[in-house]
Amino acid sequence: MNRLQSELQRLYLPAGPADPAHAGLVGPDGQSRAMVLELARPADWSLLSAVWQGVQADLDLPAPAIAVSGRDGVQLWFSLAHAVPTVQAAAFLGALRLRYLGGIDPERLRLLPEPDASAPMQVVHAQQVPAAQWADGRWSAFVAQDLAPVFAEEPWLDMPPNPDGQAESLSRLKSIEPAALRRAMERLVADTATAHVAAAAASGSGSGSLPGWSSGSGWVPNTAQSGDPAPAAMPHAAMHLAAPIAAARGPRKFLLDVMNDERVALPLRIEAAKALLPWFEGPGGA
Repeated sequence: MNRLQSELQRLYLPAGPADPAHAGLVGPDGQSRAMVLELARPADWSLLSAVWQGVQADLDLPAPAIAVSGRDGVQLWFSLAHAVPTVQAAAFLGALRLRYLGGIDPERLRLLPEPDASAPMQVVHAQQVPAAQWADGRWSAFVAQDLAPVFAEEPWLDMPPNPDGQAESLSRLKSIEPAALRRAMERLVADTATAHVAAAAASGSGSGSLPGWSSGSGWVPNTAQSGDPAPAAMPHAAMHLAAPIAAARGPRKFLLDVMNDERVALPLRIEAAKALLPWFEGPGGA
């Protein structure tokens, strides 16, 4: 095992005796230690840098690695100390998208791992970096933060990156511990709720509560605001009515779909994110 393989094993690969040169990012149990957020078409680092900076300054998490995909995107690679199920990884990345990239067309973003649409029991993940991507010799590679803007037009290398240089850049990175991941998710949910309340107050829709709702232990109907739209977006009622769907599809998948569906009212998406938090308990979790 060379130095680069050792760093990839330390940060991203499932625990076990697998050969790092051929191991995938998803373990036999369907869980992963790597979470990848990709922005493409174009690979605009000025947008993705808000996430890179925010997870450190706002969420007190280690810096993720930065990579060019070798195709059309720039990526953030988050390393987890302990593998998590796909639904957990997707919930966290989805919350990051809401917090930092809410105005970006979802078609430009990939949040990996994710369930395989053609085979729901399978998981789709990013290709390992560095690797050759095209027959014309383009390569994916980890890059330094100050060089990331250079790749906006061409997010690839025209030759294989130096393995020792790749290993050196990875050697400075740390993995996210389970307790830190949970605290970050709680903060993301709280910030999303606060931002919505502030926006509602600024628009004159009320005293700072969500339109049609007052805050407390969850969102409860605020019938005093009779001019607000009725129960089209009532979180608890919607959750109750959707229970048969959740039972059929699995509660975590249902909650994750609700949280990431931009057509769903934000209060309900916040409730779904809150409900996902218990699944963030893990080894060493708070």
